[in-house]
This record gives sequence, structure tokens and C-alpha cells, in this order.
Amino acid sequence: MAKETRIMGKRAAGILMPISSLPSDYGIGCFSKSAYEFVDWLKEAGQTYWQILPLGPTSYGDSPYQSFSTFAGNPYFIDLDTLVEEGVLDKKECEKVNWGKKPDEVDYEKIYKGRYPLLRKAYENSDISKNPDYQKFVAENSWWLSDYALFMAVKDRFEGVEWTKWAEDIRLRWNNAMDYYREELYFDIEFQQYMQFKFYEQWMKLKSYANSKGIQIIGDIPIYVAMDSADAWAHPELFQLDSENVPVAVAGCPPDGFSATGQLWGNPLYRWDYHRSTGYEWWISRLRYVFNMYDVVRIDHFRGFDEYFSIPYEAENAIGGHWEKGPGIELFRKVEQALGWKPVIAEDLGYVTDSVRDMVRDSGFPGMKVLEFAFDSRDSGCANDYLPHNYPVNSVAYTGTHDNETIVGWWSSITKDEQKLAREYLCDQATPDKELYKSFISLIMRSSAKLCVIPMQDYLGLDNKSRINTPSTVGKNWKWRINTRQLSVKLQKEIYGMALRYGRMNWNDSI
Repeated sequence: MAKETRIMGKRAAGILMPISSLPSDYGIGCFSKSAYEFVDWLKEAGQTYWQILPLGPTSYGDSPYQSFSTFAGNPYFIDLDTLVEEGVLDKKECEKVNWGKKPDEVDYEKIYKGRYPLLRKAYENSDISKNPDYQKFVAENSWWLSDYALFMAVKDRFEGVEWTKWAEDIRLRWNNAMDYYREELYFDIEFQQYMQFKFYEQWMKLKSYANSKGIQIIGDIPIYVAMDSADAWAHPELFQLDSENVPVAVAGCPPDGFSATGQLWGNPLYRWDYHRSTGYEWWISRLRYVFNMYDVVRIDHFRGFDEYFSIPYEAENAIGGHWEKGPGIELFRKVEQALGWKPVIAEDLGYVTDSVRDMVRDSGFPGMKVLEFAFDSRDSGCANDYLPHNYPVNSVAYTGTHDNETIVGWWSSITKDEQKLAREYLCDQATPDKELYKSFISLIMRSSAKLCVIPMQDYLGLDNKSRINTPSTVGKNWKWRINTRQLSVKLQKEIYGMALRYGRMNWNDSI
């Protein structure tokens, strides 16, 4: 298929690590000097791709897949030192804040309490309304920014409660209420716009730097938006909501080997007949925007476009849900007509039907292959699909994803029979367990898959204490951070050697 060569022309390798996991002085990874140093490190390690997680503002549970907006950026990632250099913040003020006691872990409560007052101070010192670049940004992004900034300002006014519990007039966006809050919260709204401007300015500078080093950014978007989001509040017509904007049904996944009750995500489901009647206008706008932000886009839960799992609203788990038909390949035909061909990675994991396989094949997008699923009886998919000798060229190979155990943690959690099967496949009975992660990485690196992406924790040989996320749990996720010491020259040379050995070297200076 001609499209395949347009996705990824050469064999390549990349590393998966969220922005939040970068080293920094202020409690969470951000667009700081460390981010630029990591780009340099990736380049020296022979890598071509840096895969990150969604960049949206996180809500309760701190998940980047449950964001207050599908378009906005997370203010946590704004580099405070840059604001100090601009003269709108004082370095000592930043250092006074308690960012948490553990340098290898994000303390979201402390970040929330410490960061926003500093960002507010920076805004008040900025005289931003007179900045022509800011004015241009606000004007060009008003189609989503106006609603988002008002949404966040009103949310703060109502002490953070979800919009479905706001006063009726603003919950249902009556004109008089909208006018009142726009006037009443003028500076709060401008503050929200200021943060988005700074986020965008700093992110695009970092992305441009990465591109100049031959590093492409793989961004990530969830298929769904959060119920408590500016998107659902401003455009209820896009979703399966009733006349009072209460969901009729919500998203999730059915029970499988990893969860007996399935996964209840709680996101509002799309009203696909409405989207079809508009020519998928909202989706085209969404993807046009994200392709400005990233070089390649991974779409989470791609199978939901073929069929989606519908769970009755207020159900306690996913057991009572059922499958319904999605828009299928029609959506991506419309997107291609509007935007031209775009590089997408289709997250087609889990229980994959023939119709999902057909949709992924017809799209031309590479699907995902996760090594852990090849030897793990808990996975409800087809294990053969995940054995490296079966990986098609047009695929992206992973040891695991942000939702999986680390390869070291996974090895200790599977059964002795599964370990035996894996060692027989490797033809390796001798390598000690603690070193076996390197063999697994090498295994997928030499597969036919055009692109191979390894989570940073797996290159470091870390156990499940460093796991990014355990699905359907709250409180312990999205916290892992790397320290500068771990980004050693020794590791860099090992990764470089592997990229060279398996024909995945980045020889380019720019994309």
C-alpha cells in the first residue's frame, strides 16, 4: 500500500516518556532546560522519536486521559525559569514553594497549590494584553480558547466542582449568564488565556528544537473527552446527553483477563449520527489542531471507531455494557479529504475483531504490537499477533505501554509456564532474570516493525514501582520521574548500539 511508505519511511526507534517524568527543580517535568537536554540525549542515543502522553490540563485523578479540554495545554508544564528570565517571576519565590519530598515522584497536590499562585503572579506582572503575539494567539484560537478560559474561570469561582453541578443558568449556557460571567471574571479569563499562550509558546519552541535535531514527537490523544470538560459543556450536541446534559450512557471496556468487572471510564459517548451530519467537522478541527502540535499522533482506543462499548449511566461497573457501531473508516476518509494524509498510530489493542482489523488495514495506519501480550494468558486478544516474528512492517512495536507493567515487573508477575514459554521463544535459558529485560527489548528491536518504541523504565530495567499507570485505579498513577543520574552516557551508548545493530539509527539532522 502506497500510504505505508508515507507513515514511516525507514526503520526507526523511539522512547516513550511523558513530559511530567522529566527532571526539574519544581516538582514535575516541564518545558525546561532538562527537556532540551533530553532531546540531545535522544539524538546521541540514535533515536528518531520521542513519544509523550497527552498534554491537556489534568483533572481529578491526575490522568492525562481525563482532561478539562481536548485542545488546551497543561499549565504544569510551563517552565518557571523561563518566566523568571522574562522578569515576571522571582527565582526565590519559586524556590520557597514546597514541591514535594520525593524527587522521583510527582506530588500533584503540592504542584496544584504551589504552581498556580506563581503563574497568577507572572500573569499580573506581564502586561500581557499589550503583547501582539498574545493577541494573535487569542484571535487564532478563539474557536476553542474562549469557551475553555470561561469554563476554567467559572469552575474556579464554583470551587472546582464539575460543571454539571453549576447553577442552571451557566450550566446550560444562557446568554445572560454567559455575558455576566465574561464581565465578572474578566481577569480570571485572561489569566487562563495567558497560561495557554505561555504553554503553546514554550511547547512549540521545544518541538521546533526537537525537529531541528531530527527527533519527531509522537503525541497522544484519547478517543474520548472527559465529562467534566469545556468540550462537553460548550458542545453538548456532540455527545449522548439528555436535555439536562446528563449522560445517557458512558464509555468503558468489557470484562477481560485483567479485570473481571471491565473498565468504567465514565466519558460521554459521541452522538455519531450528529457528527456524520456535520461532515465530522469537530473531529477534523480536533485533528488539524493536534497535527500542529505533534509530528505523529497516536489515537488511544482506536477500535472505538469501529465499535464502542456503551455502559448505562450510573452503572457501578462495565458488566452491563454492550457494543454499538461507530463511524468506521468513513471518519478517516473525511479527515484525509480535509487535511491530506497524516501520520497516525492506531492503538488497536485488546479484543480485536475482524472488522477492527479491516478498519485498521483500510486506514493504512500502523497498529500497535505489545510484546507482553504474546506470553500473558490474561490478555484476551490473539497472542500470536504479538509474537515478534508476526509483526507486519506497517506496525509499531512496544515492550509495553503506559498502561502496562514494566517489562521487569511483568516478568515477575506471569506464571512459571508463561516464563518457560517466553524463554523457549528467546532460545535463552541462561540469562539471569534481572538482565532478561535487555533480551526482550532486543527481540522486538529486530522485528520487521518499522518503528519500535521502548518505555524509558524498560531501558532502565525498573520494576513496577516505576509503573506509569494501572488502569481502573486512582491515587498512585502518573507520578514516576526520572533523575538526571539515570540518563547516563553508559545507557545512551547501549541504546545507540541497539539502534545501530538493528538498523534503526537516526542519521538525520532534521525532519
